[in-house]
Amino acid sequence: MWLPCSLAKPSSQQLVRLVEPIGWNGHSAPVVSPVVHTICTFDGMGNKRSAGTPATAALDEAAVPHVLHSYAHDPRAESFGLEAANALGVEPARVYKTLVVDTGEGLAVGVVPVTGSLDLKALALALGVKKVAMADPARAQRSTGMVVGGISPIGQKRSLPTVLDDSMQQFETVLVSAGRRGLDVELSPTDLAQMTDGVFAAISRS
Repeated sequence: MWLPCSLAKPSSQQLVRLVEPIGWNGHSAPVVSPVVHTICTFDGMGNKRSAGTPATAALDEAAVPHVLHSYAHDPRAESFGLEAANALGVEPARVYKTLVVDTGEGLAVGVVPVTGSLDLKALALALGVKKVAMADPARAQRSTGMVVGGISPIGQKRSLPTVLDDSMQQFETVLVSAGRRGLDVELSPTDLAQMTDGVFAAISRS
């Protein structure tokens, strides 16, 4: 069970900090994990402010239930996705990475578990093209408006065709980058597909 930012009703100028609920005790109070997540801020009128990325702004505008998870990013980390899972204490299989590919005709996005890798042939098939290759990082950053390691499938500067690995459909919620390193967003796979106009397909491999 999890509490989206949209359900919080704090007083003015209050910084809302929530922890991930993992159950409930006999006093109707949440039993929580020790990992603290900064969710959002509110202005003097009690209105929710964006956490500061195009992805979170898009989610707020669409009123999509979501939880933001922040952590201290280590620039020495070899895997941004596994770093996020470890830092947040989240099952790695529920954390997904956003990869930008070149189809020869343009760019596209594949979203796969951080525990696996992108199957380029399967992604090409899902996109209906002959083949794809990993996009040049600089080009990916220009197109999305986000830095590599912090690219979100949501709120990109230029919307790209998106394929979501179908493994995420087994989970109630999954985590993807919220648009910068050290910030992930948790939401349902259905909402993720709607926010990205994405399709589900088997595009990952172990």
